[in-house]
Amino acid sequence: MVGDGLSIDPSDARLVAACDGKVIAVHAAGHAVTLLTPEGMELLMHVGIDTVTLKGEGFKPQVKVGDQVKTGDTLIEFDLDFLATHAKSLLTQIVVTNSDHVTNWQRAHGLVSAGKDVLFTVDFKPNGSPSTTNGAGATLISDAIVIPNPTGLHARPAAVLASVAKGFQATIKLRLGEREANARSVTAIMGLDVKQNDSVRVVATGSDAKAALEKLTRTLAEGSGDEGCKPAPAAATTATQPASAPSRKSADPNLLLGVSASPGLAIGQVFQVRRTEIAVVEAGTGVDPERRKLAAALETSRGQLAALRDGLQAKREAAKAAIFAAHEELLSDPDLLEMAESGIAKGKSAAFAWKSAIATHADQLAGMSNQLLAQRANDVRDVGLRVLSALTGTEVTQPVYPLNSILIAEDFTPSDTAALDRTRIAGFCTTRGGATSHVAIIARSVGIPAIAGIEPDALDVANGTRVILDGKKGTLRLNVAPEEVARIQQAQERAEVKRKENQANALKPAVMLDGVRLEVVANIGSLKDAKQVSGLGGEGVGLLRSEFLFMERSDAPSED
Repeated sequence: MVGDGLSIDPSDARLVAACDGKVIAVHAAGHAVTLLTPEGMELLMHVGIDTVTLKGEGFKPQVKVGDQVKTGDTLIEFDLDFLATHAKSLLTQIVVTNSDHVTNWQRAHGLVSAGKDVLFTVDFKPNGSPSTTNGAGATLISDAIVIPNPTGLHARPAAVLASVAKGFQATIKLRLGEREANARSVTAIMGLDVKQNDSVRVVATGSDAKAALEKLTRTLAEGSGDEGCKPAPAAATTATQPASAPSRKSADPNLLLGVSASPGLAIGQVFQVRRTEIAVVEAGTGVDPERRKLAAALETSRGQLAALRDGLQAKREAAKAAIFAAHEELLSDPDLLEMAESGIAKGKSAAFAWKSAIATHADQLAGMSNQLLAQRANDVRDVGLRVLSALTGTEVTQPVYPLNSILIAEDFTPSDTAALDRTRIAGFCTTRGGATSHVAIIARSVGIPAIAGIEPDALDVANGTRVILDGKKGTLRLNVAPEEVARIQQAQERAEVKRKENQANALKPAVMLDGVRLEVVANIGSLKDAKQVSGLGGEGVGLLRSEFLFMERSDAPSED
């Protein structure tokens, strides 16, 4: 986002000038310096990842704005041991912030010596492309915007803001007091040294100034891409999210409400399922040994998921196989791995670092307003538990449930659901999740009646309580009278008789009472579906989910 360049893993505690130039910015946190070369190239040198959060601790800048420096001159001295245990990463970025003027790169690789070896050679043409800004038209100034970012407008939010500004034709500036900065320049924005709770204004001139003002005002108020920012009280243009609707709640104390996850009626006894917690040791035995442990556990988990996926594909259960293929992808999620690596680098055990990363990542997803994404938090927890089991050597086994159980839990993972014994489980309810969750998809595929998002009071229902679960209506009835049970059982028996009657007539033509004949076609995703449809009276295919034909195999299917 900030610009192109390269990354260095430092082996000593001194950042030196990569070229001759003038110091045009020294960040207040002491972790970054920007040079301006005689050719007009802006070079940002940034020690570590997210080191701005250290607020200067561990850094000693040796230059100030306006200094002229030569190649190899010391810019920043830093405490290597302190940063290794307190920063997310020591990787140091050397970035050309106006790299849109660079037309060719030749980069170094491997081991280099500071002040001696060439990092990269570029073709830099500051005047190579005409300006796209348009300063003609009225000048608009925003209301004051209070900056919510805990560490102010450091490199990342500055880059996000500059990227947004480049999407408009207008001339756009960021104003702090009497000082202004070009909103398209990362270096200029950083040079303003905007801190948390500072009030800034956006100044825009041009044909699309109004749109630019609205967009940048909103971007600034929302934290410019910084994680965990809550908009501060600011201009009236700041967008707010509507409050989420309260959960459904029944006035009948014996009726608990949720949403349908998988249709069907079930009568059984409640069995409360508590989430498995694996205890971990916080302190690690060394960075390298813990990294090796994590790598081995990830590889073991990949093997387990691949075997599970292959087994489901062999059974032609493409939809379920696709869920566990997605779990394999989660094991390579860069954000997840970076969080775990950061914990290990700070001296934590691989198990502790991984457990913390999973909890953080899952909570972030669960808090999202997009319900489809929020429901994927459960997949993250599922993958996390699998890896944690491999890390600690703790075997996570399914309990043996009583016959005719109605399971109640905060949530089930896809792995839990796929392993349920249909001969013992009549149905289940969860207080989390929804109809589009992977757990709901699996429940429907195996025919287990299920309710998601049920009232939390369900977790307090005593084990052994007789209940009726209506998966279609999304209701769980407690304290059921014997006559109610008998009525439901009779309804189930009638439904079974009707099902058999329908099956006996399935191959007859579908003709309505007025003599109009209908064609009956089905949605399919596999050969198994096609065979099943033909036995149920289907005459053709209405929709073929052709991607499933690819997902259930390792090579492309033939036309046949």
